Amino acid sequence: MSDRGKVYVIDDDEAMRDSLDFLLGSADFHVTLFESAHHFLDAVSSIDFGCVVSDVRMPGIDGIELLKRMKASHSAFPVVIMTGHGDVPLAVEAMKLGAVDFLEKPFEDDRLIGMIDAALRQAESSARSEAVSLDIGARIATLSPRERQVMDGLIAGLSNKLIAKEYNISPRTIEVYRANVMTKMQAGSLSELVRLAMRAGALKD
Repeated sequence: MSDRGKVYVIDDDEAMRDSLDFLLGSADFHVTLFESAHHFLDAVSSIDFGCVVSDVRMPGIDGIELLKRMKASHSAFPVVIMTGHGDVPLAVEAMKLGAVDFLEKPFEDDRLIGMIDAALRQAESSARSEAVSLDIGARIATLSPRERQVMDGLIAGLSNKLIAKEYNISPRTIEVYRANVMTKMQAGSLSELVRLAMRAGALKD
């Protein structure tokens, strides 16, 4: 039963592809093999999220160029790079381009499996975090201009009275706007409102 996650193996060496297919399939991953980065890039827009395991030295598009293209397209797929002995400089370059880890051949099976598990968990956590930030941003977008001004005042530490004075309206009116802000932002307290604003990048310097 392949429910541990999806893995996309890219390697021009057929024996290595077959070996990884057996290893990762036995570890309950759903494995798809690609003989070149070109074939993977042609398919990437139509495949489900998963971890990419790619060799660094391949004819045509190598692992470094693959990372550059995935970075340019803002791909969320985590990439583990496999390198040959003595390819540490290439591995470091791969990490700078966004690879989550690299593995020197020959490697222990459990180490690769652990890397893939960690890469998938990290990517899923990042995706959830981004989704939360987008949700908070959507809540902020529902605020009226005046409600946004009141929220900015609140998270800047201003009292209702000071906010009212700044906008030349009554403190009672500010209380109404404040209640609206707390409801729309789904914040149960001022500290929670501040945390939400921080998460969405809405705090002003």
